[in-house]
Amino acid sequence: MSIRKVKLVSGEYYHIYNRGNSKQKIFHDEEDHLRFIALLYACNQKGYLKVGNLTKGQTLYDIERGNPIVSIGSYCLMPNHFHLLITQTKDEDISNFIQKLSTAYSMYYNKKYKRTGGLFEGKFKSEHVDKDRYFKYLFSYVHLNPIKLIQKDWREIGIKNKTVAVEYLNNYEYSSYLDFMGVKIIQNMILNINAFPKYFPNKKSFMKEIFEWLGYDDSFS
Repeated sequence: MSIRKVKLVSGEYYHIYNRGNSKQKIFHDEEDHLRFIALLYACNQKGYLKVGNLTKGQTLYDIERGNPIVSIGSYCLMPNHFHLLITQTKDEDISNFIQKLSTAYSMYYNKKYKRTGGLFEGKFKSEHVDKDRYFKYLFSYVHLNPIKLIQKDWREIGIKNKTVAVEYLNNYEYSSYLDFMGVKIIQNMILNINAFPKYFPNKKSFMKEIFEWLGYDDSFS
């Protein structure tokens, strides 16, 4: 049995990520993305998710759940992996949450695509975030990941078209970027920003940070 290198301590912050087996795609269409995102909400509870209890017309956001077992500060889905910034108040809660999330999505995925076996590449990876500068950077790193889908080498050579990059982010629905931009959507139920340092108290401060990473010199509102 492999041993996790980073101990998940209650009250601390972590960058959690995992990808598909052999780097395979785990999100193929809008339904896949939105299912995983909804599970971020529905699996954040004690006990196991009971999808069968939903009545016609209900969604995973209608799940009756008690107090969340983790707080999620940001998330992003890419075709073959996902990122989370997360914290817990009780030992084992992060591990329990990720296990439930991975199991629930794998069951959905295997049924939809008529496959069997593990979907994810072993245990999820975790990085302890204990420095403000690095923590603030991670909020940008997580939300800027989708840029690689339109320009894979942007971190190495810079953005070729910054206006296109910003527009792409503004229309990318599979991360918490829109939450920080103040867009009112049902996915707002997933995050608990109050459990994290207030690096971005408003939309303007978040945009300033993102634009600086993109090397975007134009003014913003």
